[in-house]
Amino acid sequence: MEKYAKKQSISDLNEGGVIDDVFVVKIKKGVSEYVKGYRFNLLLSDNSGKTLDYVFWGDNDEEKVRALYSSINADSVVKVQGKVSSYNGKLQLATNAPHTIQVLKENQYIKEDFVKPPKKDIEKMYVSLKKYIDNVSNTQIKQLLKNIFDNPNIETKFKIHPAAIEIHHNWIGGLLEHVSEMLKMCDTLKEVYPNLDMDLLVTGVLLHDIGKLEELQVTSRIKGTLGQMTGHIIIGSALVIKEIEKIEGFDESLKHKIIHLIVSHHGKVEYGSPKEPMFPEAIALNYVDELSSKITELLEFVNDSKSETEDEFMYNKRQGRSIYLK
Repeated sequence: MEKYAKKQSISDLNEGGVIDDVFVVKIKKGVSEYVKGYRFNLLLSDNSGKTLDYVFWGDNDEEKVRALYSSINADSVVKVQGKVSSYNGKLQLATNAPHTIQVLKENQYIKEDFVKPPKKDIEKMYVSLKKYIDNVSNTQIKQLLKNIFDNPNIETKFKIHPAAIEIHHNWIGGLLEHVSEMLKMCDTLKEVYPNLDMDLLVTGVLLHDIGKLEELQVTSRIKGTLGQMTGHIIIGSALVIKEIEKIEGFDESLKHKIIHLIVSHHGKVEYGSPKEPMFPEAIALNYVDELSSKITELLEFVNDSKSETEDEFMYNKRQGRSIYLK
């Protein structure tokens, strides 16, 4: 069976180009009638993070057009033939006969064409993570962390999982990279604030986003699971409580501190934390989490924006301000 590699990124498409390439379907928009027959719209994406509006202009055989539309799912990878045009100031890809759209099977495409690949060595980062666990002095905490991170299922997921769908570290291994950055920041905090309980802080860093292993999933794109209805803070808290209960005689005060680190790491109630930080290590966790996520978000924005404009500034909707690019 033929395998199709992506030829051109969405970010490199130009008006007038004739396309025969592969994309992932992000959103389906329904079948509707037009003057010559029936049409449907899709929103396509690839690992550039950009999206592209797509329209299939079908003939007057409604059943055939609807059957084609039904064969396409959100997350489907499709091979599209068509032409790039401009519509309402945006690029649009359109397919007209005799051009076609074809749904590919999993062994017919390369996953990395649609999900950003790792930016750093995953195995090296995980080995480093395990060294932080080895350096924990509190025996109960060390046992908890080893039970979790030596679990083959958790290790496999943690190595490949992104940290988010779009905002920051949204690539294979992104969650591990996010945690690795935070751990390095903790090394500096240890020098500046020697009275911080580093066993506790490292535990918070390692476990604060553990619930994302169930809240997010990677298929042909990064997307949320039904876990979004409870969220990674609740999922992570439940997972850690379950693991703590397996350890006989686990200190009750320590248990509450660890869970508090997880539930308060967003810092404020309006940002999704059920509780706000109530001790120094929880405050430190909130800020190293913010530093890693915010700096990475802006670095990615600057890098992406430089490919789109030669201007010195680009407006960032999430930040609500212009960002300097030079």
